Amino acid sequence: MRFNLIILIFLSQIIFSQDERYILSTIAFYNVENLFDATDDPKNSWDQNWLNDGVWNEEIYRQKLNNISKVIPEIGQDYTQNHPTIIGLCEVENRKVLIDLVQSEPMKKYNYGIIHFDSPDERGIDVALLFDRLRFKPKKAKSYPLKLKRNDGQRDFTRDQLLVEGFLDQEKIYLIVNHWPSRSGGQIKSEPSRIKAGQLNKRIIDSIQILDKQAKIITMGDFNDDPRDFSIKNTLNTSGKKNKLLENQLFNPFEILHRKGYGTLKYRGNWNMLDQLIITESLVNNKSLKYIKAGIYNKKYLITPDGNYKGYPYKSFYKVWLGGYSDHFPIFLILAKKVN
Repeated sequence: MRFNLIILIFLSQIIFSQDERYILSTIAFYNVENLFDATDDPKNSWDQNWLNDGVWNEEIYRQKLNNISKVIPEIGQDYTQNHPTIIGLCEVENRKVLIDLVQSEPMKKYNYGIIHFDSPDERGIDVALLFDRLRFKPKKAKSYPLKLKRNDGQRDFTRDQLLVEGFLDQEKIYLIVNHWPSRSGGQIKSEPSRIKAGQLNKRIIDSIQILDKQAKIITMGDFNDDPRDFSIKNTLNTSGKKNKLLENQLFNPFEILHRKGYGTLKYRGNWNMLDQLIITESLVNNKSLKYIKAGIYNKKYLITPDGNYKGYPYKSFYKVWLGGYSDHFPIFLILAKKVN
């Protein structure tokens, strides 16, 4: 059927249209901007730079946890009247901070599970997946290393890509969580690293589709590139037009949002859409589990209220603790599962 949100009646998580019922899910992604604990890990350069300088401590860490744990349950709530079913995260230090997060007062009642692998990133930041244990049943998880080299031939250690296979309301689905190499040194100079990240991501997707052409796949993350940059548009082969997808193309709903001037991170006065959720055609035209909507969670309290960075995402710190949330806005998409 063709969804028309005007005629749908929302009741908790269930939407009704004539004689059909659908249960809604929010799939979210959030770059939580250096969610580190207050214990010094000598392997992590971030620890050495910030803990030793007194910028980060246990009290600030707890404030940061409280801020992030307030945001996560609200993502997509305007549409589902419920907390997100699945959340991809990046810039988390270790499993400990994830446990502290899901056991925090605002989040512990949701009973989120954790999927996380330590990556070799020299900053000490990883990607992870949180999931509602009642709605999502993980089956397999695997971490894929991105092997890059510096100009001197030495390995450039960065984040792995996390693949999780599982069942969302009994529908098989694949989720890939990404945090691609940064734009450090300039966008053009650093672009080849992100193209290689895109090639790895495409190989993961292709390996799934070889076994199941109609596999439902969501690749999400902070790609450090915009939707029309080469690593996304060309390497992953994406389109912003869901009704005109070519064979093997992925649908990127955030391409249209970016064209309209929206973004998740602001740099020198311009919005970038570095955070995206990209899906296979099987989620666009599927009758049992279907894409409905994508959006940016940018409530007023997540926006810097004044100063030189008025209107930017309300970040956690700049040399000192600022009391904010993250330098990125969270993003989400809404899926509808047909139920009897």
